[in-house]
Amino acid sequence: MSLPQQMRFVDLKSFGEPDVMVIGKRPLPVAGEGEVLVRAEAIGVNRPDIAQRQGSYPPPKDASPILGLELAGEIVAVGPGVVGHAVGDKVCGLTNGGAYAEYCLLPVGQILPFPKGYDAVKAAALPETFFTVWANLFQMAGLTEGESVLIHGGTSGIGTTAIQLARAFGAEVYATAGSKEKCDACERLGAKRAINYRNEDFAAVIKAETGHGVDIILDMIGAAYFERNIASLAKDGCLSIIAFLGGAVAEKVNLSPIMVKRLTVTGSTMRPRTAEEKRAIRDDLLSEVWPLLEAGTVAPVIHRVFAFEDVVEAHRLLEDGSHVGKVMLRIG
Repeated sequence: MSLPQQMRFVDLKSFGEPDVMVIGKRPLPVAGEGEVLVRAEAIGVNRPDIAQRQGSYPPPKDASPILGLELAGEIVAVGPGVVGHAVGDKVCGLTNGGAYAEYCLLPVGQILPFPKGYDAVKAAALPETFFTVWANLFQMAGLTEGESVLIHGGTSGIGTTAIQLARAFGAEVYATAGSKEKCDACERLGAKRAINYRNEDFAAVIKAETGHGVDIILDMIGAAYFERNIASLAKDGCLSIIAFLGGAVAEKVNLSPIMVKRLTVTGSTMRPRTAEEKRAIRDDLLSEVWPLLEAGTVAPVIHRVFAFEDVVEAHRLLEDGSHVGKVMLRIG
């Protein structure tokens, strides 16, 4: 396959508002040991991309400085040591950076086939949220059938994924969102009760609904919700923190309920995980979740698809918070 010498990519010349991003050109990356080069057809837009653009989420020193954590497309080159994948394969994957480009390198342990019946846009909407939800809600917090879970940010990409997966695996799901329309969307996805955080106290609602609290909370707010999250957990419950949209520093917090109720407080980010850890998540997704996607039991919720050249508008939409589900870029 003959490849061009240069590719278009989203150039971040400085940190700041969305319009600091421009389309530039640079040479294609070269697949190294255990890597594949993918020609992108669709790209997911995520909160970490915004944080990196603003200067608060620097990429690891061995990662691409180009924005973007997920894409879908066609393998156009394979590096040494790659087995089981070939040029022409359609794959989606979690990148270590570099997805906002026409071509991107992916470690072979972080790629997955398109689920049967999926196009590139639907496939590209999967990796970042499904890796994150599976790792935090299932691997770390240990959600199992019959347990209850509260998912904050229920209409975000993470939230819409978490609601569906938790429900598919037999959990009782509660969610928070910021409007009646968004709460309705959460309930359509499988939440037993969606709580409008603008006019309801989620801790009071959880107490009234359950009597004893939920087993697990998946939280992306952080400090602003910490005390109420602790109050909303049942005995032996787990709080899993994946972002700090409401701040990272909680002051004058009463920690005694953690001891009294034997609670676990945990959290993680995906990017610093090792290649082996990401491969283990990938393997779980392929065996446990891909059949659900192919059966239609679970599906990505896609709010809007922008042309690659309209990446500035895509970031503006994600930042204003009006979306339900994923914001995507289509390329080519």
